[in-house]
Amino acid sequence: MTLQIGIVGLPNVGKSTLFNALTKNDVLAANYPFATIEPNVGVVPVPDSRLGALVGIFSSERELPATVEFVDIAGIVKGASEGAGLGNKFLANIREAVAICQVIRVFTDPDVV
Repeated sequence: MTLQIGIVGLPNVGKSTLFNALTKNDVLAANYPFATIEPNVGVVPVPDSRLGALVGIFSSERELPATVEFVDIAGIVKGASEGAGLGNKFLANIREAVAICQVIRVFTDPDVV
């Protein structure tokens, strides 16, 4: 089972930027609400220097590294729990995640909507 981490937060706080950094991907990271509608998914292998040794010790047929799946989920808006915005879809995407990474805005920028 792959660890699935949902990246959540308000619109335009940097969720897609964090997703791109973690997954070495290039999804749209734009300065307008709901630039992300469908969740972006990226799978990243977890480096483990012990894996090769374990494969040799146990004569494994193949080497299968652990992975983490990051899911860039659309921004949550007020009223999402009642279905506002992408509320129901947002909540369904969160429900599928094993862990949640909340991105919060700790900067001021008049250009960010």
